[in-house]
Amino acid sequence: MEKLILYLNYPFVRYALIVGVLIALCSALLGVTLVLRRMSFLGDGLSHAAFGAMSLAAVLNLSNDMLLVLPLTVVCAVVLLCGGEKWKLQGDAAIAMVSVSSLAIGYLLMNLFSSSVNLSGDVCTTLFGSTSILTLRPWEVWLCVGLSVAVVALFVLCYHKIFAVTFDETFAQATGVNVKGYRLVLAVVIGVVIVLAMHLVGSLLISALIVFPALSAMRVIRSFRGVVVGAGVISVVCALVGILVSVMAGTPVGSTVVVANLVVFAGMSLVGGVKG
Repeated sequence: MEKLILYLNYPFVRYALIVGVLIALCSALLGVTLVLRRMSFLGDGLSHAAFGAMSLAAVLNLSNDMLLVLPLTVVCAVVLLCGGEKWKLQGDAAIAMVSVSSLAIGYLLMNLFSSSVNLSGDVCTTLFGSTSILTLRPWEVWLCVGLSVAVVALFVLCYHKIFAVTFDETFAQATGVNVKGYRLVLAVVIGVVIVLAMHLVGSLLISALIVFPALSAMRVIRSFRGVVVGAGVISVVCALVGILVSVMAGTPVGSTVVVANLVVFAGMSLVGGVKG
């Protein structure tokens, strides 16, 4: 406990905890919708698109890569969620194309044009989030706080419409809901959450942060609202535990958070099996 209190006195640990909790909460809220819409793979595809954008920002030596990464990721999210029907591409095929292409182009750009002396370390940090959450600057913390609050507020205000669109778009449209508009809003929010989550778990592990809390909550809870609340609580607790264990034990942050989510999922599955 004394060691924990000592670490909490460092600003970078407090920054990591604040941002980690907010990112985990936003990821869980969007994760429930993606899992129920059978679009869990979207998070993985967009994370690779964000990796490509971050590689381009690194090549261009941008001091604030968010100015490029955030809009490009949002554009990819809008294309995947709203443009598939127009271009006659199935959702999973479009996601796979964007995912593989962005990952390949990003790594190619970093190899051809990057001036970094530790290319392997930069790629590893981007993919697995090894240290990025522990090196946040104050303006990055405030940006994450602002974007996270906007995401949560939007989800709360549009809760009933999101509920309708999640389960039955045809019925929602018949009742007067602007399905295309809410699909666009959902795409923008997902893009923002993906970019934020890269700071916590890296590109390759984002889908776990989105999927695991939702699946864990669904093992023991049956109502949509209950699953949303349960997923949020599980995600926040796993993020807190994962970050603290990582800081104290010296393990990679992203991997530790994902393992914490995996342990909770196994426990919830056991409880759900016992309850039937």
